[in-house]
Parts: sequence; C-alpha cells; structure tokens
Amino acid sequence: MSDNKHNYVVIMAGGVGSRFWPYSRENRPKQFQDILGVGKTMIQMTADRFDTVCPKENIYVVTSQAYKDITLEQLPYLTEDQVLCEPMRRNTAPCIAYASYKIGLKDPHANIVVAPADHVILDVPEFQLRVEKALHYVASNDILCTLGIRPNRPDTGYGYIQAMNNERLEVLYKVKTFTEKPNEELARAFVLSGDFVWNAGIFVWNVKSIKHAFKTYLDDVDHLFSSVEEKFFTEKESEAIDEIYHQCRDISIDYGIMEHADNVFVMRTDFGWSDLGTWKSLYEQAPKNEEENVLQGNVMTYETFNSIVKTPKDRLVVVQGLENYIVAEYDNVLMICNKDHEQRVKQFLKNAKEHKGEKYI
Repeated sequence: MSDNKHNYVVIMAGGVGSRFWPYSRENRPKQFQDILGVGKTMIQMTADRFDTVCPKENIYVVTSQAYKDITLEQLPYLTEDQVLCEPMRRNTAPCIAYASYKIGLKDPHANIVVAPADHVILDVPEFQLRVEKALHYVASNDILCTLGIRPNRPDTGYGYIQAMNNERLEVLYKVKTFTEKPNEELARAFVLSGDFVWNAGIFVWNVKSIKHAFKTYLDDVDHLFSSVEEKFFTEKESEAIDEIYHQCRDISIDYGIMEHADNVFVMRTDFGWSDLGTWKSLYEQAPKNEEENVLQGNVMTYETFNSIVKTPKDRLVVVQGLENYIVAEYDNVLMICNKDHEQRVKQFLKNAKEHKGEKYI
C-alpha cells in the first residue's frame, strides 16, 4: 500500500509459553528465543513481517514490565513509548484495549493489526497481501476482522470459526460461530463441511470500531482505559496503567467481544501458519532428516526416529534408541518426554516449581 501512515501493528508478547518449558523460561520466554534455529527470535520475525504494512514507528509491543529491556534490545528501533508494559497478565482484552486506546489518542484514524509474537508464518508475501487487504476494508467499514486459516487436518488444538457463505464483503465472510478447541469427531466434521477455518488470533480493525466494541460489550474495561487516556504518552502513564490493571478483569478478546459482536468478519487465508504453542508443533514445522528427526544443537543419533532434540550447541548430545520423543535442554534443565504426552509439560513445570525451586522455571 502506498500510503500506510494510518496503519499500526500491535504485537502481543507478554506470555511465558509454559508448554515450551524448559526452553521457554520466566526470564526469557519463547517469543524472545530463536526457537526455529534461523538466527532470529520469534518477536524479531513477527516484527519483520510487517515491514511493508506500516512504518516502524507505528509498531507497538504489549508485554510484561519484566520483558521491557529484552524487547528494546531485540527490536532496537522501538522507542520506550512503543513498548507497553502490563503490570500483570490479564489476558488479551485488556492488552488490546491498552494498545488501542493509546494508538487512538495519537491517531483517531488508525487501522490496527493485532498479532501474537510467537506464530510461524511461512509465506510472508501472502500474509502481507492479506493483511493489507484487510486493513483496506476496515478503513472504510465498521467491522472487526479476524484472519482464519483453511484447515488441512482436523486439529483439536485450535479454535474454529464458522463463516456464513451467503453474507460477505467481497473476500470477507460474516462470522456465524466461534468454537473453542473441539474434540476429534467435531474437528473432523468441521473440516469436512468446508465452512470452518482455524482461529489464528490475528485481528484487524479501525480504532473507532474496536473502541466502540469495548464500550458495547466490555464497558467496564472501556471505562478503565478511557479514564486514563489523557495520561498516555506522559510520565504518568505507567502509574495510571498500574492502577487500572489491578481493577481489570481477566478476559480474552474472543470471549469478551468477538463472540458477541454482530459485525465480525473472517478472511479465509492460507499462508503456512502455525501458532507454535507446543514441542509437537515445532516438530511439525521444522525440517527433518531421513529418520524424521528434528535436530537442533550438537547432536549424534543412533536408531532414533520421529524425535526432536533441541540442546545447547556447546554440549555434545548422543541419543540412542528413542522413537517419538522430545529431548530438550536449556540452561539448568534437561527434559526427556514422549511426544504423545507433551500436554504434561505444564505439569512438569508446576511440579518443578513446587519441589525444586524457582531457579528451574
């Protein structure tokens, strides 16, 4: 797009990525790590893919106060005003409200893309094309747009969006329903029907539309952020945010707004997306050798198949006789876990915190 000065990007980067333990840690979560082994961290790759969408001064990152320095270190072109620090985690609705109300004060005509910091997108030009198209629509229509991914398998780890084929705005389809992670049978039915797409958690809207949606569906959140608006971009901002976050409820943008609003549209897309939430999803995305292993580090394997080994480069790791396993070492923790039991990683983390101490989390 030739004139993109009213386009803004909000990168959500406050999570701890606990399902990626031991690689994702409290002091350096996965979005600040080079998870794919490509020489760039997840947040750097996320910011890079918006280079055609908006000027760098229009990129905002919402993260925890604890990650302010690492954010500025990894994205050195950001000013401190572009890093919005949450005093505590309150889910995606307050996080999006903070960024939207702050951007709205600076530019009442802002068109905003909201994206998580830790997603993988393989076809960046296609992604940019789709985002720019969505920005074009929200600039002149009072709609809340979400990007949906055409499913290629009945995945039970994603939320699904059902589109209404008979009601559309050119390439945008009116949303009929949102469904949280379904069971296998339901997921299979969704994929077969052709009406459903995966919910990628990437949103596009005009600042007026999203503020109006907060006022309509989350008026308590709207009231809190409206009450401190004039303190944004001043030295009083951080204190004001600290005060209202303690009163803010913990709610996602999906539950709070998207599932209730009647002006939600979805764009069906396919740009090689994965939310990279788990070790299994990294295994699926990463290049594999002839034994179907993903090896990152200084690794030798024997009679080992369908496994992922991610270990420090300065340590030689020898693996023999494993099939379908995760071997992950970072700092002071080594985890060896069957790939089919990876949902227990959160439990391992919880137990390590309780029985072994904070230094392991």
